[in-house]
Amino acid sequence: MGRVTAIDIDQAAAVLRAGGLVALPTETVYGLGANAEDAAAVSRIFQVKGRPASHPLIVHIAGAEQLDAWVKNVPEAARLLAEHFWPGPLTLVLRRGARVPMEATGGLETVAVRVPDHPLALALLEAFGGGITAPSANRFGSVSPTTADDVRAELGDAVDFVLDGGRCEVGVESTIVDVTGDTPAILRPGGVAREDLEAVLGHPLAVPVTSGVRVPGQHPSHYAPRARVVLVEPQKVIAEAEIAVGLGHRVGVFLPAAFAGAPVKAHAVLEVPVSMAAHARGLYASLRELDQKGCDVIVASLPTEEGLGLAIANRLRRAAGPRTTV
Repeated sequence: MGRVTAIDIDQAAAVLRAGGLVALPTETVYGLGANAEDAAAVSRIFQVKGRPASHPLIVHIAGAEQLDAWVKNVPEAARLLAEHFWPGPLTLVLRRGARVPMEATGGLETVAVRVPDHPLALALLEAFGGGITAPSANRFGSVSPTTADDVRAELGDAVDFVLDGGRCEVGVESTIVDVTGDTPAILRPGGVAREDLEAVLGHPLAVPVTSGVRVPGQHPSHYAPRARVVLVEPQKVIAEAEIAVGLGHRVGVFLPAAFAGAPVKAHAVLEVPVSMAAHARGLYASLRELDQKGCDVIVASLPTEEGLGLAIANRLRRAAGPRTTV
């Protein structure tokens, strides 16, 4: 990580004002940012990522006090969640305000908004003085970047400025909660655990399989490495890897913590941390590492879907999803 100065922040803000794209660190993953009110700049995000125009973006703002400037009809549940979890890895889906162009919402009258918990992201938002649309800074559907080097390797000079804030602390994207209906619902699990949200709201939260509200990360194949991801039960990981090796594949393995140290016939073996926070923090880096080592098959298992395990399982399922042309 290079030392970021106030001059760097001012330069990044100037790039945004001029309609350019800035890669910025957040606590979750690196985002590809544009002026949220500049429809042409927002459209350029879709071009650089190869992202379908129907897939909405998240608008990042500097604080909960700015919420009413970007959305309308804010329910009490949204204010309560913002009070407890912002800045942080929580995104709220609300009714779009007039400042948000339709290009940023995928043509919807709803918009996803959050306040990132990273000092450089917050400094940039303050210096810029507006909202920043920022999906993950990678090609659409591929593994999200958790370092500035990941961004540079994947997007190169398509990004006008890169703020290097080191490795992201959370490592998976924000939890997305729809608060436009009568009952809040989790549309994408992420860095804020379902249990913590329920504790604040005082009631269970639904996690619908499908939703009428489109949000980031819902495509069947997402967060995917080049290698094919195969998911099996934890006790079958070693045997599945050996079968794939026998078929001639270069196999990477996410070895469950319960089997740490066990011999595995594979090209590369990465042991899964016991801590779900550590697992989430390193998930995307591990997928990238196995790609870089030339693996064409990755064998993994799903964690228990509690706490951050719910988000990790979601990402692994998407990574293993069917890969169709969008």
